[in-house]
Amino acid sequence: MPRAKFNGLKRPKIRQSWSKYNLYNLTKVSTPPAANKTFFQQKWLAKSLTRGYHHPQVKEKQWTRMFDRRLPAVVSMDYRYLAKYDGSEMALGRGTGQDVRVDEEEGGGRDRKMQKTPYMHMTFHPLERRLDTAIWRALFASSTKQARQFVVHGAVKVNGKKMAYPGYQLNPGDMFSVDPDKVLYATGRKKRSKDSPISKQDELEERRERKAAAKDARQEEDEAEAESDAGAATLESDEEREAMTMQPEDHDDPKKALKSLVTRAQRILDDSKRKLSGKRQAELRDFTRSIKKTMSKLRSIEESQVEDTIEGLETGLAEILTKIPHEDLPRDVALDTIEAAEQRDQETAVAAEPQSSNPQMKDPNKVDHYRARKDAELLHAALERARENPIDASKPYATPWKPRDFMSAFAFIPRYLEVNHNICSAVYLRHPVARPGLAEVPTPFHGETLGLAFNWYLRRR
Repeated sequence: MPRAKFNGLKRPKIRQSWSKYNLYNLTKVSTPPAANKTFFQQKWLAKSLTRGYHHPQVKEKQWTRMFDRRLPAVVSMDYRYLAKYDGSEMALGRGTGQDVRVDEEEGGGRDRKMQKTPYMHMTFHPLERRLDTAIWRALFASSTKQARQFVVHGAVKVNGKKMAYPGYQLNPGDMFSVDPDKVLYATGRKKRSKDSPISKQDELEERRERKAAAKDARQEEDEAEAESDAGAATLESDEEREAMTMQPEDHDDPKKALKSLVTRAQRILDDSKRKLSGKRQAELRDFTRSIKKTMSKLRSIEESQVEDTIEGLETGLAEILTKIPHEDLPRDVALDTIEAAEQRDQETAVAAEPQSSNPQMKDPNKVDHYRARKDAELLHAALERARENPIDASKPYATPWKPRDFMSAFAFIPRYLEVNHNICSAVYLRHPVARPGLAEVPTPFHGETLGLAFNWYLRRR
């Protein structure tokens, strides 16, 4: 007969494990339907589901002997109220017509408004005392089966002595510790192969990064080709191309300088006609007309005034370009304006940079020494981290160590444990209890399901 899957998906059963399949099954947990089932069937189904999660390695006869119908619970009490009153004030309102009692005035009435105590969630509280369960709750193993294996293989100590019995019942104050290499193996990523220090997840991440980088490079190449094709299509003639690449002040002939300004204005108007507003289009048309008028009067203008006229027209075109968003301009024109703006911003920032009041910061040698010291400190910290978490192919887990996938969904520690992960040790503080609104035995099942399971074990045999 084939062995049933521990983490099945067709007929899922919740397990005490960090498996991704178990995490998927946890998302499907619901209260079993009870419409067409007898009370006996409901109890049996609830018992089957809950026992599949709460330590199925423990045999049913053994668990039946461990079962306790007394469910431990506590209620928070105000110590100031207990010191002031002895309890007789709770009967003062009976038959005397007093509406508000003393305990309600002093805050004792808040106890009655607390949330209900989830007693049924404590059904399996005896199993929390087991050593293997405590190891799993302390995040030293990825499942109770693995914790059981650690105990049997001699990797666990209780109060400084090796303990080889997974079912050892912990008492309040007991300290248990696990071999750190076993903990790193259980909670870290698995190696890709025996001789490789990296994990499969790291290899997949590197592969995804390479694909993303190659895709970005292809997109940049396609965009560059499209822009070059668009630029070649718009700049049809050699004269127009020369006019776009050269600034007006670079021309010796003032007529060519004016033609360059006209060409730039027409280029902006033609390429950005759909994106520009009507006001900006009108400004560019007026600018082109003014240049043509200047060209017609060029012979009558003196040579000393020609340069001033060209500079004034260039300034006017620059003012118009500042009112147009850069994304609406042709790329070559936008780059010219962006570079000019960045140069102006840099000059302004250098001029407005506040001078340090510290005389040592004014000395460039001392500034360089300070920066070198900071860089050395950062390098030393990085080397310390690499020394603490080195790459070692001889380890049974992937190095440098990283937490295994899907661990965060299970990474919580109950209140009755005090854990130190630096030394892989924990102290069993006390037995778990229920309190208003909280049960200290973690379970994924609803209180109704746990109540049916509790009633199953209450029956007389």
